[in-house]
Amino acid sequence: MKFSPDQFIFIEWGWGHLNATIVFTWCEMIVLVLVSRLITKNLSSDVSISRWQNVLEILVTGIAGQIEAITRQKPAPFLPFVGTLFIFILFSNLLSVVPYYHPPTASLSTTSALAFCVFVAVPVYGLSTRSLGSYLKQYIEPTFFMLPFNIIGDLSRTLALAVRLYGNILSGSIINYVLLLIIPFILPVIMSALGVLTGAIQAYIFAMLAMIFIASVLKNNELENGSTDKSETTSEKF
Repeated sequence: MKFSPDQFIFIEWGWGHLNATIVFTWCEMIVLVLVSRLITKNLSSDVSISRWQNVLEILVTGIAGQIEAITRQKPAPFLPFVGTLFIFILFSNLLSVVPYYHPPTASLSTTSALAFCVFVAVPVYGLSTRSLGSYLKQYIEPTFFMLPFNIIGDLSRTLALAVRLYGNILSGSIINYVLLLIIPFILPVIMSALGVLTGAIQAYIFAMLAMIFIASVLKNNELENGSTDKSETTSEKF
């Protein structure tokens, strides 16, 4: 049986092939870009706005509110990255109810790529407010012996992000397929509805965990800056 979109091959040649993961990922990106372009082309600041603009504002405001609640900072620097993660994963998971569609998030390669983006984004945001030496110093705190454990911690949380999303979406697809074989009527419809809810929750969890990882780096920066300012004030007194 085939469950992962990696197993559905559309075109195969020599050393490579074109599978459902690649095809549906690019289809999603194209659709999201086109829809975003259509919605934002005629944005209005009037009291009366279009239905799609209203939906977009609710979505963006909701994501920004969650980011601000986690970081206690203005959400603007983080909104493009976290918002893109959330919308892409949400759109991918919601489309799972479409016949013959295979969500790319049911592929470990897709979830690993998304988790790798988070892995890269954490130091990028961290280095935006501190020097490279200061950032790397946190890996040997409180002692140098913590270096391998801190590195393993970063790698393991990245792996956990990828596997969590992959496992939940793939298991949902397998359950729906099995139920469709056993009870091919009402129950699969109910499970599909629950799958949509689960997909939305998984998109939210992935995006918020990414934001928490970034916020932890920013918090360390604030603590370090605070201790530096305090030491400078003490030295000035003497």
